[in-house]
Amino acid sequence: MTDAKGLAVVIGASGGIGSAIAARLEEGGEHAGLISLSRASTPPLDLLDEETMAQAARFCAAAGEVRLVIDATGFLHDDDAMPEKSLRDLDADRLARHFALNAIGPALLMKHFLPILPREGRAVFATLSAKVGSIGDNRLGGWYGYRASKAALNQFVRTAAIELARTHRQALCVAVHPGTVDTRLSAPFAKSGLALQTPDEAAAAIISMIAALPHDANGGFFDRTGERLPW
Repeated sequence: MTDAKGLAVVIGASGGIGSAIAARLEEGGEHAGLISLSRASTPPLDLLDEETMAQAARFCAAAGEVRLVIDATGFLHDDDAMPEKSLRDLDADRLARHFALNAIGPALLMKHFLPILPREGRAVFATLSAKVGSIGDNRLGGWYGYRASKAALNQFVRTAAIELARTHRQALCVAVHPGTVDTRLSAPFAKSGLALQTPDEAAAAIISMIAALPHDANGGFFDRTGERLPW
């Protein structure tokens, strides 16, 4: 279990899953406090602005001992474009946005937040990835930018976890697939018969799974049920 005396930090707390995770953590009372971060928070945190990440990390470190960080950010589509169905849909600017928000941004979060975790005792940094980012599980194709950027995120997690273990022997850095959640991000793709979760259901599963992760989970890629997913 995560140390009950530490602070919990939720990044992307204004989103559908992030806000539900923050609410669950606050209600649970298992942490000394909760810090919710987003572009609208104080301090603000913007994945496209590294200095805001550095400032937010310093703010959290000054607030107390941070034992849990959950990065609930992610980008799949917006009003201008939907995920690519084929190679002919690829666009350089669109791909760059996927990588900026799904891979580079979270990697910079690791850069600034992993060092503030306590060097002794259990601590967890978990970032929301996606099963479609699994190269081994890719059977359908399409969604180039989202798939590739999440695959890159998984590699960042794995690599950062190796470095983290050298200085924080009991800390975990993991990637988590939340499943399909009824949010604005997934709304256009919710199929009839698909196991669609509410944000609160997903949040409960994610928090429970993170709390139950074994020590050898560091650097792993997990479904919300705790099942290891293929790279």
